Amino acid sequence: MKEKIEQYPVIDYPWIPDVGGGIYRNPILCADYSDPDIVRVGEDYWLTASSFNCTPALPILHSRDLVNWTLVNHAVKNLPHPRFAQVQPGCGVWAPAIRYHAGRFWIFFPMPDEGIYMTTATDPAGAWSTPHLVQEGKGLIDPCPL
Repeated sequence: MKEKIEQYPVIDYPWIPDVGGGIYRNPILCADYSDPDIVRVGEDYWLTASSFNCTPALPILHSRDLVNWTLVNHAVKNLPHPRFAQVQPGCGVWAPAIRYHAGRFWIFFPMPDEGIYMTTATDPAGAWSTPHLVQEGKGLIDPCPL
């Protein structure tokens, strides 16, 4: 049963964590964005997350305040391995890492049965490059490029 907090009424849909006046409530993201990774560039925050065997893959969310987030893109339209033409439960993209360097956004993402891939973009809300296999190998997870 949902409980009403006197000054902050319960909102079922859409979930809005920002209740105004510099106050927010949890969860900030009322959705399944597993293994989120965030980078700040100027005044903007960009988030990506695991997408497992779902496509499009690697959701890209944008925020200016870490409370209000908007889904603006997906970095990968189709998973970069032919076996994903069929459903592959428990497989796919796990725990990506997003970074910004030299005017370009970089996402390194593991596919634990294939290896570590990388995709780049100059605008995270725009076109991302075709994923490139950086390191082949089974069991490679949780990359953290420095």
